[in-house]
Amino acid sequence: MSEQPLVSVIIASYNHAPYIEASILSVLAQSYPHIELLVVDDGSKDDSVERIRRLQEQHGFDFRTQANQGLARTLNDCIARSRGSLIAPLGSDDIMLPERIATQVAYMQGKPEVGICAGNIQTIGADGQPMARRERERPFRRLDFEDVFQGDKPGAPAPTLLFRREALERVGGFDPSVRLEDLLVALKITRAGFFIDVLAEVLAQYRVHGSNTYKNRRFMIDNVLSTYAQFSDHPAYAKVCARFINSMLLKCAREDKPLARELLGRLPLRYWDSKTLRALGRLLVG
Repeated sequence: MSEQPLVSVIIASYNHAPYIEASILSVLAQSYPHIELLVVDDGSKDDSVERIRRLQEQHGFDFRTQANQGLARTLNDCIARSRGSLIAPLGSDDIMLPERIATQVAYMQGKPEVGICAGNIQTIGADGQPMARRERERPFRRLDFEDVFQGDKPGAPAPTLLFRREALERVGGFDPSVRLEDLLVALKITRAGFFIDVLAEVLAQYRVHGSNTYKNRRFMIDNVLSTYAQFSDHPAYAKVCARFINSMLLKCAREDKPLARELLGRLPLRYWDSKTLRALGRLLVG
């Protein structure tokens, strides 16, 4: 066991009382033996703390509570006191499959160029049952900075990210100024010269429920564009922003027409495409 790297799994819990126990238990059920689990409740207002404390008393993992600081600061604090050479943040509503960590650790051995290892996901509902929609089969892919920034290949699903500590330290950890942590840290790590390797295996379950971050459209738009702005010197910066705006415009044209009109006003005419026209059609129908 001494030759196996220690993996630090970090769960920052916030108002996920119905899901937090399943998340923690999925870490404790990993087949890989060399794991330290750090759980922090970041100011939850539900009964998350009581649920976590019961599990902590039974299983003895590191558990702390704090006033709300946000995810990035919480992750940075946990990383600073963790001991693992590999770091796995896990959403407090998501679930690791039992072989996840073992699969990723075995893959990363002897590959110092891989700063992040990820895998594919299965989507589940609030009740933990697989969603009826068909999952796309995605093959192995290696992502560099251009792939992540320009979206040329499918990205790395957040519930499966396993970071090499060296890569995180090279970029200064997570940035509290941007509240959509995963995209920015992936861009910084790949720009620093590391790769993100996404395995074909399904490694985690992503839970869809009423308060998923991606459902807050304005939050997503503001934070993704703030992330891209940190790379505004890139030749494709305007094009990348426009493609993202077009994608969100099409979604908002059905769900949030005022926001869609706002996005349309931010989109230069030269970047109008078929999504823009479809969004216009939805706005006109409404």
